[in-house]
Amino acid sequence: MAVGVFDLFSIGIGPSSSHTVGPMRAAAVFAEELRASGALERVASLRVDLYGSLAATGHGHGTMTAILLGLEGFHPELILPEEVESRLASIAETGTLRLAGAGGGGGMALPYGVEDMVLRPLTVLPRHTNGMTFTVSDAAGDVIHAATFFSIGGGFIVREGEEDAALQELEESKKELPLPFRTAAELLEHCRARGLSISEVMFVNERASRSEEEIRAGLLHIYSVMEACVQTSLKREGLLPGGLKVRRRAPDWHERLLKEDKDRDGRYWQEWVNLVALAVNEENASGGRVVTAPTNGAAGIIPAVLYYALHYAPGMDQATQADRDYAVVRFLLAAGAVGVLYKEQASISGAEVGCQGEVGSASSMAAAGLAEVMGGSPAQVENAAEIAMEHNLGLTCDPIGGLVQVPCIERNAIAAAKAINAAKMALWGDGTHRVSLDEVIITMRETGKDMSSKYKETAMGGLAVNVVEC
Repeated sequence: MAVGVFDLFSIGIGPSSSHTVGPMRAAAVFAEELRASGALERVASLRVDLYGSLAATGHGHGTMTAILLGLEGFHPELILPEEVESRLASIAETGTLRLAGAGGGGGMALPYGVEDMVLRPLTVLPRHTNGMTFTVSDAAGDVIHAATFFSIGGGFIVREGEEDAALQELEESKKELPLPFRTAAELLEHCRARGLSISEVMFVNERASRSEEEIRAGLLHIYSVMEACVQTSLKREGLLPGGLKVRRRAPDWHERLLKEDKDRDGRYWQEWVNLVALAVNEENASGGRVVTAPTNGAAGIIPAVLYYALHYAPGMDQATQADRDYAVVRFLLAAGAVGVLYKEQASISGAEVGCQGEVGSASSMAAAGLAEVMGGSPAQVENAAEIAMEHNLGLTCDPIGGLVQVPCIERNAIAAAKAINAAKMALWGDGTHRVSLDEVIITMRETGKDMSSKYKETAMGGLAVNVVEC
């Protein structure tokens, strides 16, 4: 199907959409196919091969444990945090995996764990650096079922050999959209020809597959998960998991803000924005429940900027709950429209184009959403998105220890502030500007191609090698 707002904003678990959510989804698909084939009872052995970035930083990103859960049949958008903990504890204790066992039926018990996975960090498959192969064999050693998948960013997956078919299906599905667009120029033309805002164009397209009430309810649910993520994070204290000994800051910051800013003084807007961004990404780093926006590594930016929109945008202090809900829906639709442009013309995968594709895209999307709810014209919204990405170009992905912690958590707060400033700059203009959003997206894609693989989520360059882990 054509990429929509609910593809870009999906519920999953941390710490990474490309290294946790995507691999779990791929493993779950493989398990479901095996069960549907009727050959599950013949399985005697399982092999999982991880390639490229998945192998290089998989331990820090929770890739291996996510795959175990997926092989049991759990999907990232449905599994509950307590299920994650209980099943991983059981696998670790017993050394046994319940292949395709989620949802009843028992599955096939196999002796298998993280240590059994085959890691090939220096082997990059042609399609994408995030490759994985699942193979099951019978007692005689004959292969029963095998499949290779690629996790291409934002939790999206594609199967080897079906790339062309998937692309063709995507193109065909876009023909069914009332107002299809691949570029910002096409999006703006729809706005001009129909007299619509960017969020309204996206809404019209979403109505091709959902009712108006389903769209509204779905987006408000997405926002509620974002809010719940912040509240959960504020209750946690201590160090983040993984061995870097990174201290959680959100609870202490929240306590301080409640004391210093009792009346929600506008002077403290950036401290609150920083808090939301940090809280979301600390929860993500803990493997908690988050919304990919459009990735897990950049999950805090859009909630933080949306928080600004609801608390500090002009007129919001007098807004009714209905007004606030309407603002949330418009914000996410406009942000989603810009997200489509990045998916169509470039990438949102840090392993493919660096952090500019994750944090940069999220900052651009957030800037568009904020400009939209603050009354920006389509041209101003497009300008806001362009400014935000233009000043994230070349951003590398070099996580220390392969963990989505340093520099990822603070980077979300910095990018949220960039998005807010970009929206304000665009709204002080008339929408005309020298560099178009399409040009900056193409530049991001080309920059990603030129970027050394050391700086694309491999933990082989930058901060990852210049900072001592312990």
